Amino acid sequence: MPARPNAAATAVETAPAAESDACCTGPLPVLGRDVTVPLVTGGEVTYAALDYAASAPALQRVWDDVAAYAPYYGSVHRGAGYLSQLSTDLFEQSRATVADFLDCRDGDQVVFTRSTTDSLNLLAQVVPADCQVFVFETEHHASLLPWRDAQVTYLNAPRTPAQAVETLERALADRDPHGPALVCVTGASNVTGELWPVRELAAAAHAHGARIVLDAAQLAPHHPVSVKDLDVDWVAFSGHKLYAPFGSGVLAGRADWLQAAEPYLAGGGASRTVARRADGGVDVEWHTTAARHEAGSPNVIGVYSIASACRALTEAGFDTLVARERYLIEKVREGLAAVQEVRVLSLFGDDAPRVGVISFVVDGWNSSHFAAALSAEYGIGVRDGLFCAHPLARTLLGSDAQDPGECGAPEPAAPGERSLNAIRVSFGAGTPDEHVERFVGAVKELVRDGAQWKYRTEDGRCVPDRG
Repeated sequence: MPARPNAAATAVETAPAAESDACCTGPLPVLGRDVTVPLVTGGEVTYAALDYAASAPALQRVWDDVAAYAPYYGSVHRGAGYLSQLSTDLFEQSRATVADFLDCRDGDQVVFTRSTTDSLNLLAQVVPADCQVFVFETEHHASLLPWRDAQVTYLNAPRTPAQAVETLERALADRDPHGPALVCVTGASNVTGELWPVRELAAAAHAHGARIVLDAAQLAPHHPVSVKDLDVDWVAFSGHKLYAPFGSGVLAGRADWLQAAEPYLAGGGASRTVARRADGGVDVEWHTTAARHEAGSPNVIGVYSIASACRALTEAGFDTLVARERYLIEKVREGLAAVQEVRVLSLFGDDAPRVGVISFVVDGWNSSHFAAALSAEYGIGVRDGLFCAHPLARTLLGSDAQDPGECGAPEPAAPGERSLNAIRVSFGAGTPDEHVERFVGAVKELVRDGAQWKYRTEDGRCVPDRG
């Protein structure tokens, strides 16, 4: 690795200092915290971003880091120039930062991808051909769907953490013990926010000779994730949920399956040497490092932003962040519990530990109508739909598997008609108290008084009727 050029290094490293003394007892500074939006009823209000489970706002610290680096941007690994060497250094140091953030084992590889979905699709491409894969039906589609070339067993939704472990143990006990196996499980549900017993599931997997991959997309932004402590074989997460902008993700873990498989993408960067053969073809020697699965010009700024977010969360202290988030969770749950018409969705029960993700339905309301009113009349951004976790959402809603409903968008049901979807509110390290207080107040007002505006369905979405 080339030495970092001193002048550029100084400029990049000193940028975050202004944010390092941010108060750890309140929300971390994020982009968009002062954005105002118009209300359909007149006037403007500061936007309450409560859709963190989809994409969390970028930390100001991360944005400042990226802005400081941007003038020094260059292509990585193969350039002899000053900026290329700097960018290569930052890229590889970002890999080391992520490995530290995840508490990886010696020998683990950190592969940079586009997202959690991309990471799990990469892993699906490198599992051995005869691998058996075990996935709970409660998974996000990013975990549920990539295993098309493997023998997949879908496990029914458990109703307790202990039942999840028992269900997995029974399934693994019935498998062919001679072939490879992989378990895929979420760390925190993107629908209910509930924490899964990852350490116990990993122990069950390993006891039966299987490996396990952790979908940490919803866990990593809220809780520390230690590959060593959880004893998982791989972990995947996305930068855009970890308070970083741009389209980058991570797959980190054991190197053997990654090294043994053909590259996820074939092209420059993945290949060590390429030579013509006498018969007119080509011989390729692929890299055995993480570069094997990082063909093409990587998203250097996206990778650097993930590393910056990892540093910022570590410096803020997860103990502090978790304590404050629990406070916000209780605020929301107590507020919703006070509204008789609201039903919060849960697999493991009201007392289950969770991150700041809560889904619910409101009796007498179409979920799309309710979410649209929160936005148009209160300036509150939540999400409605089945949240790219259709089997889980349908189980929790008690709907038939054939009922309509889409990922991230409602069925075209008019306001007042039966809704087969839910409303999801999600928050995290950048959420001010006022946002959750406004949300709780808005829910109570809408249920008590109804919407102030008329709404209609347009292209499958409920929108204010401005006609």
